[in-house]
Amino acid sequence: QGQLVESGGGEVPPGGSLKLSCAASTAFGMITNIEHMAWYRQAPGKQRELVASISGISGAINYVDSVKGRFTASRDNAKNTWYLQMTSLKPEDTGDYFCNAWMTSRSGSVVTRREYWGQGTQVTVSS
Repeated sequence: QGQLVESGGGEVPPGGSLKLSCAASTAFGMITNIEHMAWYRQAPGKQRELVASISGISGAINYVDSVKGRFTASRDNAKNTWYLQMTSLKPEDTGDYFCNAWMTSRSGSVVTRREYWGQGTQVTVSS
């Protein structure tokens, strides 16, 4: 059974920066593939929205229009970790940020492929 663990949230003033991390791991066996890593956010009273995604196959990265030029998604395959560098933060960026991935793991002869969500990390942009 795998898991995603996020870190890096916090409270910053407008114009500030934060870097979120999402580390993938498995309690048994090993991770053999991570497809389509992504970051979502959910502002208070709003639906969860996709912020950025990284193709595990091509490496292509896509962003929602509202964060283009301010947020940068990246990954470290060796560490099974991906990141979201957020700069020029605005109050409307406030929310809970979740990482997401389709991940395949193997434990002995058992192969599991499923979607995982992190527990969420809070980002607050306020003066």
